[in-house]
Amino acid sequence: MPGIIVINPNSNPAVTQGFDEALEPLRRHGAPTITCETLAEGPFGIETQAHVDSVAMPLAKLVEQRVDADAFVIACYSDPGLFVCREVTRKPVFGIAECGLLTAMARGQRFGVIAIARRSITRHIRYMRQMGIMGRLANERPLEMSVAETASGDGTLARMIAVGTDLRDIDGADAIVMGCAGMARHRGALEDALGIPVVDPVQAAVTMALGTVSFK
Repeated sequence: MPGIIVINPNSNPAVTQGFDEALEPLRRHGAPTITCETLAEGPFGIETQAHVDSVAMPLAKLVEQRVDADAFVIACYSDPGLFVCREVTRKPVFGIAECGLLTAMARGQRFGVIAIARRSITRHIRYMRQMGIMGRLANERPLEMSVAETASGDGTLARMIAVGTDLRDIDGADAIVMGCAGMARHRGALEDALGIPVVDPVQAAVTMALGTVSFK
């Protein structure tokens, strides 16, 4: 049955499994199906601009070939290949960073972002400036972990709580965006610990995709 294809642009299956499990509450009888796939050609983690650029055309090729899909979600917080993918299909294509940030602004006045590493922040800031939303950003702080480390779960939640607490108490964020698809399994526990809305951008993007294809 055609539905929504959620693509992990890195080749780490643990990341795909993590957000696949986090999407389970969105699967309903009679609703569009949600299928999660891993881009075999991708690096093990997308952590640099070179990684982002390297997956754009493989993603576009995959999207162009999957004519059976109703919508696509690019499940990497850098939204790699988002615009070229939108050029090669008439189906809606959602990037998790764009959707996660828009959702956070609907949940709070000022949002904070938890990044995997400090070097990711410059790339994220450039994207938020392009979106014209810098006035709503409280701050972005890094975990200083790799994508693989965030997906493994070992010590990830404790570090996310510490960074999220600083975003809330020092920076004044009243909503948090998790800045990596590999963090998906920690959303509920992090929100419970912080007491403010925490947005999993993969869930946010798939929710938008479901709304779009359900009202065709």
